[in-house]
Amino acid sequence: MSTDNRRWKVLITVAAALLLITLDNSVLYTALPTLVRELGASNTQGLWIINAYPLVMAGLLLGAGTLGDRIGHRQMFLGGLVVFGAASVIAAFAPSPALLIGARGLLAVGAAAMMPATLALIRITFEDQRERNMAIAIWGSISIVGGALGPIAGGLLLAHFWWGAVFLINVPVVIAAFIAALVYTPRSTPDASRPWDLLSSLQVLVALSGLVFAIKQAAHAPPSWPSAGAALGVALIAGLLFARRQARLPYPLLDFAIFRNRAFLAGVLAAAFAMFTIGGVQLITTQRFQLVAGFSPLQAGLLVSSIALGALPSGVIGGAVLHRTGLLPLIGGGLLVALLGVLLTIFGLDASLGWMIAGLVLTGFGLGAVMSVASSAIVGNAPAQRAGMASSVEEVSYEFGSLIAVALLGSLLAVLYSAGVQLPAGAPQAARAGLAQALALADADSVTGPAIIEAASRAYDRSYLVVMYVIAGVLLMGTLATAVLLRRHGPGSESFSTGAH
Repeated sequence: MSTDNRRWKVLITVAAALLLITLDNSVLYTALPTLVRELGASNTQGLWIINAYPLVMAGLLLGAGTLGDRIGHRQMFLGGLVVFGAASVIAAFAPSPALLIGARGLLAVGAAAMMPATLALIRITFEDQRERNMAIAIWGSISIVGGALGPIAGGLLLAHFWWGAVFLINVPVVIAAFIAALVYTPRSTPDASRPWDLLSSLQVLVALSGLVFAIKQAAHAPPSWPSAGAALGVALIAGLLFARRQARLPYPLLDFAIFRNRAFLAGVLAAAFAMFTIGGVQLITTQRFQLVAGFSPLQAGLLVSSIALGALPSGVIGGAVLHRTGLLPLIGGGLLVALLGVLLTIFGLDASLGWMIAGLVLTGFGLGAVMSVASSAIVGNAPAQRAGMASSVEEVSYEFGSLIAVALLGSLLAVLYSAGVQLPAGAPQAARAGLAQALALADADSVTGPAIIEAASRAYDRSYLVVMYVIAGVLLMGTLATAVLLRRHGPGSESFSTGAH
């Protein structure tokens, strides 16, 4: 087999695994109402079922990347596939919310092992800079496709099977990817002299868990400020201990010096802002159209897939033109286009579904350009011996964006609804707990039911608009921050430098 054919088959193999990883991040957006109903989960448990996956993955990614440098990225990829496949089976047959949350955490362990390996294997396999940019652009596009296909796959499977099918669909892909990886992926040279630091990984996980818990407690109705403050304190202490430990280690899990490179830092921020937007828009839009507009899970999934429709062409184009345009037009410009798309989506909510779809497509078009080159900005601005670390940082930025989107925006939507709903006289106060609960109570009350549905739907729409404006504000901050960082970064300057460009 020729070397040319082999390297593209490596790309196909890691792309298949990446598709599963990103699909599992969003597959529950449309399935969540069904899961909550059939498992008897609370609103908080529902959010943890979604959040356990990006939380554990983000916490373990840094350690997984450096472990890959130590034992080999091929071995990490194969081991991650095995864990991911086993966890998928456990999740599919979970009898309770608690066990499903645990299974989602185990899924994240497998995903964390695979994710840095996918990008590191591309970095090792593709030696030509332009080919590598194209391969990473395809990799980034697969991330978008997986995230966008998640809601569609969830809706399609729920239309024909029980909810566990959204996890069982992973198994045949895992088996095929495992066989292909054995045949095609290269054996990297492991560096056994470098120690693997489990304690640092645990410090990151504790810091992120504390942050997410603090957000959820602060956004609870009513807010639990003592719990939020305590969780935030734990997060800060764990974060400071992590930073202090990295400064003292001869082989740190994260070398903060790589953030001195402006292009690297811009890529990290761009990836986080992009996933925050995609995760947030998908989560709240699928919920809104199922609960308020009466869409089926499949219809809601197809609606938010408009993001992928816009992202695919710009994702491929971005990787192809990066060497000519440089990073600024694609990252700063892409975030600005996404901001305009979110504003158009907000306008479309009152205008027509067509305008809303156009807004989602425009949002995806901007984010496709961002995600296609954010990975190149990160990996291309790190030294080859830090390929695993750079890949881990890149993945942490994506997962952190998705994690904060679900934790912050999901909680914000719930608290805004609870605070703003004006229930009719005689309506049960339990309808304030959430729109799903309000609809269930309305079905059981033929007298006040229609008034409850109208009041709850109106409050939910107001909350939805506020959250969408929050997303727009975050995109504006991302546009300004990356524009400042990349203002001196021109075409052809994507190689590693220890200083700022």
